[in-house]
Amino acid sequence: MKNRLEELRKNRGINQEELAAVLGVSRQTIGSLENGRYNPSILLAFKIARYFQMNIEEIFIYEEDGT
Repeated sequence: MKNRLEELRKNRGINQEELAAVLGVSRQTIGSLENGRYNPSILLAFKIARYFQMNIEEIFIYEEDGT
């Protein structure tokens, strides 16, 4: 799943540590999300969407793998 988290975070002018603190997760979690190594739980996706005042689908882009 692709996402726009890094782009949105940088546009907001905050670093990974600051975003992590707001969301109640580790900086490593934010880094893993941004690099596509980790997909968020539904709760975390909602928290991120609420923070950026966007819909989840505007941040996280689901791509079917064709299977």
